[in-house]
Amino acid sequence: MFAVVTANPRCGKSTMVRMLDGRLGKEKYLLLYLSDSKLTPRWLYAGLLGQLGLEAHYFSGDSKRLLQKEIRAVSAEQKKKVVCVLDEAHLLGKDMLEELRFLLNYQFDSTSPMSLVLVGQTELWEQKLKLQAYEAIRQRIDMNIVLGRLDHAETGKYIAAHMAYAGAGKEIFTSGAEDEVYKISAGIPRMINRVCEKALMYACQQQKRLLDEHMVRFVADHEMLGGAG
Repeated sequence: MFAVVTANPRCGKSTMVRMLDGRLGKEKYLLLYLSDSKLTPRWLYAGLLGQLGLEAHYFSGDSKRLLQKEIRAVSAEQKKKVVCVLDEAHLLGKDMLEELRFLLNYQFDSTSPMSLVLVGQTELWEQKLKLQAYEAIRQRIDMNIVLGRLDHAETGKYIAAHMAYAGAGKEIFTSGAEDEVYKISAGIPRMINRVCEKALMYACQQQKRLLDEHMVRFVADHEMLGGAG
């Protein structure tokens, strides 16, 4: 499988990768992860082979064959599927994207022992894969996932899920507070986290057990002047 995941900055790509790592059964999958803005074919194979406990060869072609051999071995002997995740993929050059196509083409068909996931900002699709020059690569894509901003209802559920995970036994954010969080964050998950974190710290300082829209707005106006960072 070849999947592409794109999103605007701060919309949850890193969170998705961590979730993928946590949810993939270790008994069935082996996750390999690389994030390198200056990735070349040689360093791609060196990075992946290093995570498999192997040393790359000097020539990238030899390293590619070694990687393919090891992936088949993991599949046959450990009964696991290798999942390669390349983060910051919008920074990959044409030579790297072509190399990935060649890697997928080599004896990896419907019964492929490897899945490849490219994760990057929206420009990966809009400014690269969408173009005619990348048609051969685009044709190999099995899944194209776009992470969007959360809507109003999803923002409320997102806050509730985080509070439940943190062990909050009762409501802390009023519906008005959730409305204000949505307005300020525009549904961007990382901004939702930031606003809620600042609001909770402020509520603690003020010894308040319930957060309303006025407190959230106060925090946004006085403690978040530097932006999202």
